Amino acid sequence: MEAEADHHSKWEGKSTAKLHKSTAEEVWPLLEDFFSIHNWLPSIDACYKVEGGVEGQHGLVRYCAATLPPQTDGGDAVVNWCHEKLIAIDPIDKCLVYEVLDNNMGFKSYRSTLKVIEMKGGDELNGCQIEWSFLADPVEGLSYEDMVAYLDISLQGMAHNIEKALESS
Repeated sequence: MEAEADHHSKWEGKSTAKLHKSTAEEVWPLLEDFFSIHNWLPSIDACYKVEGGVEGQHGLVRYCAATLPPQTDGGDAVVNWCHEKLIAIDPIDKCLVYEVLDNNMGFKSYRSTLKVIEMKGGDELNGCQIEWSFLADPVEGLSYEDMVAYLDISLQGMAHNIEKALESS
């Protein structure tokens, strides 16, 4: 995890996950579907289109939600949600950029890039890697360290789920 924190301005970070059994050409179609993130990201329960035009083109808006268990015995589950807009998508570079429009998690400004990169070389470099980077305003009630740790844990889970799905197909 690479991280840069200036608690007075923007937070910026990047995480990478290596997939040694899958190529970028196999992984990219799973990630370029802007409405399928819930299939790969372990914490997301729901993801669907709420507005926009043509699939695979910028301007699409998705709703994503994650249900958190009750904080106390007998408490209610909490649903964290956000609307995210696809800002750019490039199938040649296997990259997409999105931003959070509205949410109940405290994000004021959040822009993220997902990129799939082919690894070529020796035995250790076969396959591909997914890079997930972000630029955000600080989030009230969340430390920068917690933010980058969540991104890294989420990406590692996503990479595991993608490789598992590709192995069984």
